[in-house]
Amino acid sequence: MIDHVDPTPLGNEPLRIVTVNAGTSDPSSSRLLADRIAQKTIDQLAGEGLTATSQTIDLGPLAGEIAHAIVSGTPAGPLADAIRRLAASDGVIVTTPVYKGGISGLFKSFVDVLDNDLLIAKPVVLAASAGSARHALVIDDQMRPLFAFMRSLAVPTSVFAAPEDWGDPALGTRMDRAALELSVLIGSGVATKIAGDGWKGYQHSWGSNATGSPDAYAVDFDSDLMRLAAGGK
Repeated sequence: MIDHVDPTPLGNEPLRIVTVNAGTSDPSSSRLLADRIAQKTIDQLAGEGLTATSQTIDLGPLAGEIAHAIVSGTPAGPLADAIRRLAASDGVIVTTPVYKGGISGLFKSFVDVLDNDLLIAKPVVLAASAGSARHALVIDDQMRPLFAFMRSLAVPTSVFAAPEDWGDPALGTRMDRAALELSVLIGSGVATKIAGDGWKGYQHSWGSNATGSPDAYAVDFDSDLMRLAAGGK
């Protein structure tokens, strides 16, 4: 279970962008995508007078902890720390390689261990790299529905890169557009407004990154069910 973490209020501290990279090679094209989009987002925010920093969660070194968390149901150690950083972020960039027509199993396993409430209203850029342009629809076919289930706010522009794209100016244009969309959502404070003001309107799981009131998980011990559970009438 990950403790409740509130996003940083706008204007108090640097905004936090967290990238999640499922690439395991060195160098990794997925990591390169994440780094470039993150820097472009920081630059966009700077143009609006907002300071931002970025951190990267590389999933390769966490593979063992992710597997253990799937079996035990409890993230621990470096994985738990990574999830806390993700929960405290103001915006997220996720990148995955494409294997055999689908997103990385490591990437999906990481999302599987996240609490269902962790990314509510969190602005997210979806990106993927692959060895062939035939996999270009993987983002919209697999990643976008996944993050819709997590109730995050995926920006309209996704970024896909096959080998031939790295020399094409169009890739930079797509990165610029995705970074602009992410910076606008982050700068608006939409995550705090939605997951804060509307928190009680959601159906929740334990251990989420609740941004509502401190009593978001308060239990009514005076209810009929709780009195019965305590042996009363």
